[in-house]
Amino acid sequence: MASPAELSQFLESVERRAYKQAAYAVRDDASALDIVQDAMIKLADSYGDKPAAEWPMLFQRILQNVIHDWFRRQKVRSTWTTLFSDLSTGKDNEEFDFLESLEAEDGSRQAESAADQVERGQVLAAIDQEIQRLPTRQREAFILRYWEEMDVAETAAAMGCSEGSVKTHCSRATHALATALKAKGIRL
Repeated sequence: MASPAELSQFLESVERRAYKQAAYAVRDDASALDIVQDAMIKLADSYGDKPAAEWPMLFQRILQNVIHDWFRRQKVRSTWTTLFSDLSTGKDNEEFDFLESLEAEDGSRQAESAADQVERGQVLAAIDQEIQRLPTRQREAFILRYWEEMDVAETAAAMGCSEGSVKTHCSRATHALATALKAKGIRL
């Protein structure tokens, strides 16, 4: 089993990547810091006694779950805020549409047409579906290398295999994804 010093060293080594991932997901620096802190605490509390080799994957799963929880909380807060806020303009006999008061910034998702949003959602769903269809080791290597931006050596250490195996798994995964997405008419 790992020592507290090893756990501390592991958390220090993943801190920046985890923050970058959380900040990218939630687009709020303060919330990203809170998310990473929560994920680190959960890893230490629940899995600190596990072997150090298991921590990278456990931490990634915990981090993803904390990010999803943040989005759920934001959705609930947004719903209640909208329901209980005063959406009137203060003028009697005048209808007020909250959606008309919002302006979308150029280049933002809100500025996209509904058709573009639907198309993007379908493409992302297709990519996600094809990633899920990859064999476990290929999917793991692909996610660690390209999503987590780990180098080959870090990925090999996290997966418990050689660097050559990581390269093979990544190559096979990218070729399988490209073929499957091309068959669906998706060009990236």
